[in-house]
Amino acid sequence: MSFNLQSSKKLFIFLGKSLFTLLEAVIFALLPKQQKNVAGEIVLITGAGSGLGRLLALQFARRGSVLVLWDVNKEGNEETCKMAQEAGVTRVHAYTCDCSQKEEVYRVADQTYKAFLPAMIANDHGHLVCISSSAGLVGVNGLADYCASKFAAFGLAESVFVETFVQNQKGIKTTIVCPFFIKTGMFEGCTTVCPSLLPILEPEYAAEKIVEAILQEKMYFYMPKFLYFMMFLKSFLPLKTVLLIGDYLDIFHAMDGFLERKKKL
Repeated sequence: MSFNLQSSKKLFIFLGKSLFTLLEAVIFALLPKQQKNVAGEIVLITGAGSGLGRLLALQFARRGSVLVLWDVNKEGNEETCKMAQEAGVTRVHAYTCDCSQKEEVYRVADQTYKAFLPAMIANDHGHLVCISSSAGLVGVNGLADYCASKFAAFGLAESVFVETFVQNQKGIKTTIVCPFFIKTGMFEGCTTVCPSLLPILEPEYAAEKIVEAILQEKMYFYMPKFLYFMMFLKSFLPLKTVLLIGDYLDIFHAMDGFLERKKKL
């Protein structure tokens, strides 16, 4: 009898909380959350020497954050540093760092997920942002290696979020960003046959929307919104139907015109 009462109580609590979270989601979908203030917050950006990393740095510079810029390209990183100062930031630090080399990361600032997360946990304060990709949601023809890295990034970020949730670290937020192709030069030559549904994104627009998602503390942020619908369809449609949709949207040939960038010597 006692067991049945406990089970019933647990079920009612679960249903009540579930209803509340669903209502909360609907409300925030109609009335977006107020953006949090990041003035004075330390923002570490990897790959800040160009492209999306640089644009994100400038977005946070305009919001008064303290910037820590990492990039393997010293010249590009220092240029970003100068641009951030011109944008009004007073505290910005640029470090040359190859994030693919563990020794480099620890040498520069001892700040990777592995290193800085304990400090976040101790203070119950921080925000982890993972720039994954639409290629971290679905496999893409001609992008097996890139997809593998982006799936891994997505999985790592989501797993760390679950760990902080289980430890009741409510002050540590996570945002996982999955954009379609962005015109940063990384995917030069790639195409889309449905620009109204799957547009190749303008860098400035992408950076602005990513920062908005971070400041609204969104857990998952996909660009364009059509990706949410695609993932919904993928979750229940037969495989052959999903492949037919991909073929109709010509997604399987998006990389056919890809022009690989030459590495600077």
